[in-house]
Amino acid sequence: MKTIDLSEIKFDCRHFRGGIPCKPNKLRGRICHQCPEYDRIETRILIIKLGALGDVIRTTPLIERFKKTYPGVHITWITHSPDILPAQQIDEIYRFDFLNTYIVRHQHYHIALNLDKEPEACALLADVQADKKFGFEWKDHHIDVADDRAVHKLVTGLFDAYSIQNRKNYLDEIFEICGFDFQGEEYVLDVDEGLKDLWAGKFQQISGQKKIVGLNTGCGQRWPTRLWPTENWISLIGLLKEAGYFPVVLGGVDEDAQNKEYEKLTGAYYPGTYSLKEFIALTSGCDLVVTAVSMMMHIAIGLKKPLVLFNNIFNSNEFYMYGRGEIVGPELGCDCFYGNTCTRDKHCMNSLGVNTVFESINRLIK
Repeated sequence: MKTIDLSEIKFDCRHFRGGIPCKPNKLRGRICHQCPEYDRIETRILIIKLGALGDVIRTTPLIERFKKTYPGVHITWITHSPDILPAQQIDEIYRFDFLNTYIVRHQHYHIALNLDKEPEACALLADVQADKKFGFEWKDHHIDVADDRAVHKLVTGLFDAYSIQNRKNYLDEIFEICGFDFQGEEYVLDVDEGLKDLWAGKFQQISGQKKIVGLNTGCGQRWPTRLWPTENWISLIGLLKEAGYFPVVLGGVDEDAQNKEYEKLTGAYYPGTYSLKEFIALTSGCDLVVTAVSMMMHIAIGLKKPLVLFNNIFNSNEFYMYGRGEIVGPELGCDCFYGNTCTRDKHCMNSLGVNTVFESINRLIK
């Protein structure tokens, strides 16, 4: 076999894996200097989005725009939640830890962006070698913007008065930071097709082919002010059953005990708690989802499900639901902007009426 000169090795190929054979070599015996599968990388982009699962999901629309704008793009993403990212759409997915941040710091990127305001994410962008940097980095012992396009997003996060006045949704904001205008690019969410078919078949069997309404009854531990009263969930389940729907209560470990109680009191179906992959597949079997602002909201949007969204403490302009959802809130308004404790004697979410939610479900599901 001919000896290969280093100049013949395609280090800039998308398939190149360093110290191990690439897939074309392993599967088909390809050698660089005569490989018809050579795929040259033109632009290397690093996305730093560590955040909560929902925040990671709602950043994925950038993938489509980057691929459209930069042919031959190679995308690296570093995050606390690698399992939620679409592995087929991203070239390198790293979990945020010492080893992987060390690797990222010693790479060179054409574009690097950080959309988190936490010190560790900002410091990483400051250390990264890149021709262009977008978003937030660390300068002089504090968070700062990489360029002026991130000023709006920084200021609305620092001052409630500016945040309340904001009229841009999150996608408009992050696309603007990257120099784009948001054009309706969708979330990218992987769904296990085998599990999806399994749950679709199960729901069809137990529901008698009724419309399935997924009720995400919790809202996470960080913002308890978003919780809807227990008696309201029970009343809504009753209305749904009377109207011929099949209500399914959903949630994670934090909601498990409460959801078991809902199942016992109302006869609504509760499938239990599952891994993230199976929870996404399970949710894909619902015809509509009802939830407060949470990870479930972003899963529903990623699955393109009609969505009834409860909101009280956040600026509703922040949310973009692609024309598939409605936002409902307390009729008496809310005094606790981005607050995790309520200042009223009677919680504002008590004034979000059951009939209001039920009517929104009817409009969307039909």
